[in-house]
Amino acid sequence: MAKPNVKSSKEACGDINCPFHGSLSVRGRTFEGDVIADKMDKTVIVEREYVEKIPKYERYERRTSKLYAHNPPCVDAQVGDRVKIAECRKLSKIKSFVVLEKEGS
Repeated sequence: MAKPNVKSSKEACGDINCPFHGSLSVRGRTFEGDVIADKMDKTVIVEREYVEKIPKYERYERRTSKLYAHNPPCVDAQVGDRVKIAECRKLSKIKSFVVLEKEGS
């Protein structure tokens, strides 16, 4: 089980899908983004912005994508928070990322 190299929260949670207090291993890609929705149980929607090159015009354009991420109780990200998410095993049909830390509001 690979532990992410971010500070874990001091409070322990009973969530088995927590990368710090449970048995969920984190691997693959990590992203930063803003939480735009948190109405689901233990799930947040994170919107990330990135730049894509358009070869025909030799310019760049900004794009956004929405990712569904597991929100452990020890992290408890809310709408408006800037978070760091990491790839993990598939947790549901649409969820394959987990929130590692809140970077600020």
